[in-house]
Amino acid sequence: MNFWEYLGSRHQQLLADAYQHASAVFQCMVLATVIGVLIGVVTYRSDWAGNLATTATSTVLTVPSLALIGLLVPLVGLGVPPTVIALTLYGLLPIVRNAIVGLRGVDPMLVDAARGIGMSRAMRLVRVELPLAWPPILTGIRVSTQMLMGIAAIAAYASGPGLGNEIFRGLASLGSKNALNQVLAGTLGIIVLALLFDAAYVLIGRLTIPRGIRV
Repeated sequence: MNFWEYLGSRHQQLLADAYQHASAVFQCMVLATVIGVLIGVVTYRSDWAGNLATTATSTVLTVPSLALIGLLVPLVGLGVPPTVIALTLYGLLPIVRNAIVGLRGVDPMLVDAARGIGMSRAMRLVRVELPLAWPPILTGIRVSTQMLMGIAAIAAYASGPGLGNEIFRGLASLGSKNALNQVLAGTLGIIVLALLFDAAYVLIGRLTIPRGIRV
C-alpha cells in the first residue's frame, strides 16, 4: 500500500502515538521550565554560579540520548520514567542559559526604582525582573521544545511513549512493504507536532509579552 493508504489504515494508532508524544514533551517541558527558571533565579547574581549552572546543563547535552536512556533503564525501569528524566535533563540548557541572560539584562534602574517604592527582593523578582526576562526565557523554552521533539523519539528504545515507536518498528522491519511508511509517518508526525508547538509559543508570546518589549 502507498503512504496515504497506510495513514488511512493506521490513523487511530498514529493519533494515539502523536498524543502520547506531545503529552510527554509538554510535561517534560513544564518540569524543565520550572527547574531551569529556578536555577536561573538562584545563580544569575553570581558570575561563577551562573557559569557553573550553564556548564553543568550543557554537559548533559554531550551525553548521547540513546546512551543516557540506556543508563537510566537499570535504575528506574522501562517506559515513562527514563523518558521523563532524560527529556527534562536535555531541556534544561536553553532555559537556564536564557533565564540567566534575561535576568541579568534587566535594567538596574528599574530594580532600584522598585526597591525605592518598598518592594521586597521577592516582589522585585516576581513583579519586575521575571516579567522583563520572560521574552528570552520563552525563546529558551521554544528551543528546548524543538530539541525534545526529536529526542523523545529515542525513548521508544526503552518502551517509552510516542511516535518513536512507529519509527523503530519501521527500522526493525526494513525491507517489508510498510517499513518505509512507518518511518515516514513517525517522522512527519514529529515535524507536524513541532510546528504546532512552535505556533502555540508564538501565540503565547503575543499574549504575554507587551508590544514595546517585543519591538
